[in-house]
Amino acid sequence: MTSGDFVTGSGDGTRAVRAGLPEPVKHEPTLPGPVFAAHFHLPGDPTGPYTYGRDENPTWTLLERAIGELEAPGREGVTTLAFPSGMAAISAVLFSQLRAGDVAVLPDDGYQVLPLVREQLTAYGIEVRTAPTAGDAQLDVLDGAKLLWIETPSNPGLDVCDVRRLVEAAHAQGTLVAVDNTLATPLGQRPLELGADFSVASGTKMLTGHGDILLGYVTALDAGPMAPVRRWRKIVGAIPGPMEAWLAHRSLATLQLRADRQNANALAIAEALRGRSEVTGLRYPGLPGDPSHKIASQQMRRFGCVVSFTLSTRARADRFLDALRLVDDATSFGGVRSTAERRGRWGGDAVPEGFIRLSAGAEDPEDLVADVLRALDESAE
Repeated sequence: MTSGDFVTGSGDGTRAVRAGLPEPVKHEPTLPGPVFAAHFHLPGDPTGPYTYGRDENPTWTLLERAIGELEAPGREGVTTLAFPSGMAAISAVLFSQLRAGDVAVLPDDGYQVLPLVREQLTAYGIEVRTAPTAGDAQLDVLDGAKLLWIETPSNPGLDVCDVRRLVEAAHAQGTLVAVDNTLATPLGQRPLELGADFSVASGTKMLTGHGDILLGYVTALDAGPMAPVRRWRKIVGAIPGPMEAWLAHRSLATLQLRADRQNANALAIAEALRGRSEVTGLRYPGLPGDPSHKIASQQMRRFGCVVSFTLSTRARADRFLDALRLVDDATSFGGVRSTAERRGRWGGDAVPEGFIRLSAGAEDPEDLVADVLRALDESAE
């Protein structure tokens, strides 16, 4: 019985703990340590899985198998490729699938680096159309596209689109669909089960959860579209280090524990903020009254750890962040330690100056909610 056989049909916690483990061998560790190798013994013809360190590594193999088991449990033929960052994974899909003259559809409210991606795609002669995530607006600009890129929930606005609906429309005209699953993680949403061709994510965030490594990945059920992605990784050398890959695999074991606690904390914070008059634009897909809740409930099993809201001014937002004691003022999200930031400080996101993106960590919910409410009180004008 292989590790993959064992986790098939299991619950999220069991699957996360067991995912990608090799068959047990007496006196060997259950999760082998990282393999540091630029090359491997290779007498005779260059056959076998491991030849050169830019192409394959045993530590990547176990991690990629584990992620595949989480993204598409029980499915045969799953292919996952690991990358050194989420943007490396995103770039690999876009630049391996698109050619001059093709049309790509991107969200106009997604991750803030996407406008830079749009500039580069345009420079390569690719037409890029954009539309908001909410209301499935990307359908309006989909005609003739080679690739549709979906980010749901969107970052940082937390809008949600109907993945099944967009996939059906895209596939009807031969358009490939990639879904950025960073915020949801495979425990919150499985894009491949919703029909997408690619599930892409930054493993830097909740997947690994400790804010200490950069990682990205691409997963697909069809080996055909993944072949160019693999070739792209080889050409540009966008490979993860073995230590990062090993740390990521180790961290997967606690994913379900972290996700459940952090999702619950996010909901508790959102519910507490709902009653505060100084808070506007509160968003969390898990709130029954949230504009995204209906669609999110149909395609998500967990709603994520990120809450967004707006305070009246930039100064008020800065005072609020400075008053927090359990929440670090830092970018990124998904870590076991709560973070928050005034998102407008980076530029690139169409948000008000007082817009806050808060990522709930794994602290005790009572302490976390109390810290947020106290900071609101102390930052009042």
